[in-house]
Amino acid sequence: MESNRKLWVILPAIGFVLLVSAIRSVEGKKKGALDPASTNYVLLDPVPRTKQARAFCLARGACRYKILTCPAQCPLRKPKRNKKVKGCFIDCSSKCEATCKFRKARCNGYGSLCYDPRFVGGDGVMFYFHGAKGENFAIVSDDSLHVNAHFIGNRPQGRTRDFTWVQALSVMFDTHTLVIAAKKVQKWDENLDALIVRWDGEAVDVPTDGEAEWRVEAGERYVAVERTDDINTVTVSVSGLLELNINIRPIEAEENRVHNYQLPPDDAFAHLETQFKFKNLTDLVEGVLGKTYRPDYVSPVKVGVAMPMMGGEDKYHTPSLYSPLCKVCRFRRPISHHPMTEGASEY
Repeated sequence: MESNRKLWVILPAIGFVLLVSAIRSVEGKKKGALDPASTNYVLLDPVPRTKQARAFCLARGACRYKILTCPAQCPLRKPKRNKKVKGCFIDCSSKCEATCKFRKARCNGYGSLCYDPRFVGGDGVMFYFHGAKGENFAIVSDDSLHVNAHFIGNRPQGRTRDFTWVQALSVMFDTHTLVIAAKKVQKWDENLDALIVRWDGEAVDVPTDGEAEWRVEAGERYVAVERTDDINTVTVSVSGLLELNINIRPIEAEENRVHNYQLPPDDAFAHLETQFKFKNLTDLVEGVLGKTYRPDYVSPVKVGVAMPMMGGEDKYHTPSLYSPLCKVCRFRRPISHHPMTEGASEY
């Protein structure tokens, strides 16, 4: 009995040593890679009975080599097929915690861009900005960041304006451009992945298995695109600048009928539902959404009406999805940067 008792004490210790050894091996292979402290961890097997996700932290500091377990209220990092369920966010930085957060776009939350298209600004005020089909508009333009949106739409006979939706976003910083877009599909299929990702003009394949994420170093920043559902839902991060949750969805038949969009039968009008979270914006930030984050901003829209409209199409119009130029835009590419045209014809 005594020998068995000693064995049960020794085995976990051996297992922990082996785990640390294996992780140090992984760290060695990662040497030189830019990996943020908050997500610098290795996933462990979940808690057997409750299935709560667990992670072994690698980030240097007080959280190094600690095991974090997701709360019972949100046991999964990536809840499937339910936008109203919170997921577990594991943070191995100095916070050293696992907390419950929405990991999918919330169309009524601050910084959201959904529907045709409806915004909720940084001031919490909801407004509509219609733009025009086939055109591009600056959503955010600041010293270190620029975000454009490409609009698709339809104008039924007799109407004076387009019904519009956002089909693609381009995120520009330094010399880089990340594009997230929805494929044009004739008929929507729940099992079809309509996600398009491009990094500096090159197509990116975001895996659907394993950690289901793609990431790259970009100078002093990292860029990550992580699937938060099997298909058509991702979280995009650019360290120090922004995080956005994106869901791709179509216009469904009942929605088309109720709103009388009169959409053609050969296009499901797949588009993006997006919620932004910005970091380090300046007080002079511009853009349809960006300006609502100014500390002195006062919304000009009529609060209380069914569709409070925000104008300014002329101020925020850009020549292409890849261009940071508009009448009030602030972002400027480095002199060495060459304008990007590859992939522009897709949108």
